[in-house]
Amino acid sequence: MNEDNNVNKSAKGISQIPISILDLAPVIVGGTPRDSFHRSLDLAQHAEKWGYKRYWLAEHHNMPGIASSATSVVIGYIAGGTKTIRVGSGGIMLPNHAPLVIAEQFGTLESMYPGRIDLGLGRAPGSDQPAARALRRGLGSDGNDFPEQLSELRGYLDPSLGSSMPGVQAVPGEGLDIPVWLLGSSGFSAQLAGHLGLPFAFASHFAPDYLIPALDLYRSNFHPSEILKKPYAMVGINIIAADTDEEAQRLATSQQQQFLNIVRGRPGMLNPPVDSMDTLWSGQEKAYVHKSLSFSIIGNKDTVREKLTLFQQQTEADEWIIAAQIYDHEARLKSYQIVSEILKETKKDS
Repeated sequence: MNEDNNVNKSAKGISQIPISILDLAPVIVGGTPRDSFHRSLDLAQHAEKWGYKRYWLAEHHNMPGIASSATSVVIGYIAGGTKTIRVGSGGIMLPNHAPLVIAEQFGTLESMYPGRIDLGLGRAPGSDQPAARALRRGLGSDGNDFPEQLSELRGYLDPSLGSSMPGVQAVPGEGLDIPVWLLGSSGFSAQLAGHLGLPFAFASHFAPDYLIPALDLYRSNFHPSEILKKPYAMVGINIIAADTDEEAQRLATSQQQQFLNIVRGRPGMLNPPVDSMDTLWSGQEKAYVHKSLSFSIIGNKDTVREKLTLFQQQTEADEWIIAAQIYDHEARLKSYQIVSEILKETKKDS
């Protein structure tokens, strides 16, 4: 793994924390997936200039508001339109795929864009039950065999592990340095990542409850490996920044609407922001959405800086991966730019 992950940054200030982007390739009301891909590439090109470390895309299915279902294809599009930023999956849902196919896909990407591709893996379906059935032609793979699938996949990339199917090679893929990350929203992947000495990313941007226990579990179970000498934890967080707290709160209503629709079982496209959510949700729904999105920082530059400092004290993360479901593309760009400015200004003042 060609990264300086053997340095523990957990005790350092926010100016020293690498920042990355998790893009759900949002399809807005009135837009198309084609529009979404163009906006994602534009964001990635700006992020590269602003100093973001990596740009990850997520695999979701049967969700009209998320365009990145063919994740490896979109990764290639983003990598082809950028020069230095790392591009990868946040993540590929391995139970949906044959490990050999993923090894070949990411071996192809790494061969095209050497030294820039990350392979983040999850064990959830990234979809509802009908879509999971359509993807898997049944529900025999429910994630419980994830360790075996992971072992097989890693064996195709590194035959010395001896865990791939005998007589089968991943071409391209075999022998390539493709960093493998485990993603999770519970303790399962945290413990597995620690045991294998792999980097770990926690999905606290939508599943905040188990963040601290999962980080503790990962760090306490960590075994040094050829890949990592010390634990390396990346933490997901929603950040919506604007010139004023009021404008940021308004922009955040698009994400709240989207999550509310998912809670109701009616996922849809990303809606324009509204002045107030009061007429759109019940008290119970409001409490649930706020709880699920509790690791969200919404506000102006000063507010975001203050809350990021507290967030880092709580998590001691080695890296942040930031999601921002914002309807207006220019406002989305500005939000990510503000975060990059905060870290640069903090570094200058320190």
